[in-house]
Amino acid sequence: MKTLSSYFYAFIPVLFLVVSCQKAKTPLNLGAFAEDLKFLQTHTEILVLRKGDAAVAVAPAYQGRVMTSTTDFQSGPSFGWINRPVIEKGFLSEEAKVGKLESHIYIFGGEERFWLGPEGGQFGLFFQPGTKFEFSRWSTPPPIDTEPFKVVSQTETSAVFHHDCQLTNYSGTVFKMGIDRTVRLLDQRETETLIVGKLAPGIRMVGYETDNRLTNRGDLPWIAESGLPSVWILGMYNPSSTVTVVIPFVPGSEAERGVKVKDNYFGKIPADYMKVEEAVIYFKGDGTRRGKIGVNPKRSKGVAGSYDAAGHVLTIVTYNRQEAPNGFVNSAWEIQKQPYGGDVINCRCASSWRAAWRT
Repeated sequence: MKTLSSYFYAFIPVLFLVVSCQKAKTPLNLGAFAEDLKFLQTHTEILVLRKGDAAVAVAPAYQGRVMTSTTDFQSGPSFGWINRPVIEKGFLSEEAKVGKLESHIYIFGGEERFWLGPEGGQFGLFFQPGTKFEFSRWSTPPPIDTEPFKVVSQTETSAVFHHDCQLTNYSGTVFKMGIDRTVRLLDQRETETLIVGKLAPGIRMVGYETDNRLTNRGDLPWIAESGLPSVWILGMYNPSSTVTVVIPFVPGSEAERGVKVKDNYFGKIPADYMKVEEAVIYFKGDGTRRGKIGVNPKRSKGVAGSYDAAGHVLTIVTYNRQEAPNGFVNSAWEIQKQPYGGDVINCRCASSWRAAWRT
């Protein structure tokens, strides 16, 4: 039996960089960030982090998630997808209290948020022990759905959050955990260091990173045989017919590195929605149909992104590729032969939410 330290944490620093490649006019709705910020502030507390013109809007009540960002605080576009109808109703309304609002998940939206895995399987956190792996039984744990995170500290460019909670997985293992999360804006020099490249003169950008940690607060160590929780970061962006998601991967034979892409989460991805080349995947982010793809740890290069050809907006996401002696959790909705044979990065295009959900 392999035993992990009783003080266990997952450290996932993630960089989100959004670049506007036009110096002047853009098809995007100028001033959209200011409009979204005003809307959000009428419904929940929002922490605005700024560095020059760049800004992000962070919601403590929504687990410290980055709701949206912009390259221009006063008149710039808004890059995050926000589900206004659900936010307007809220989870504190009388309708919500009697369970008539959202029975599975509160889809508030948000450009970058803290999440937990695995979702399904014998160690899943989204199904009660003994239930069937079907949508009617699927439910998001309250700590990452309706429970607010406490603001520990805040500066002009960063915010630190904490939350203590308890979860039980499908096998009945109880996890008492502490969640620590930091959101921090980056300047151009820091961003260029992370992406190992220079930004051309005149390009406007907003860059930020999040540091997310889990700590075992219980008396017993977390062990692979009874399930391990994992940090899972989600991002929801505005879909468009001109958005293409790009995921580079390590080339090589399937015998050595596994399949290039897992594309059957919700049925096979149609050929006109995805193109797989020798070392890169192209995936359509128009939000018109339900589909999800994944890349395994032997293929992952620690970076993904998308480009909106109409809005001239480039989005880059980087993430750390730490050692994982037990592998990566598997979220498939079934009793799994390989519960630690999961993907490192996924991309989901969801028609029901009209958003490209990138994880």
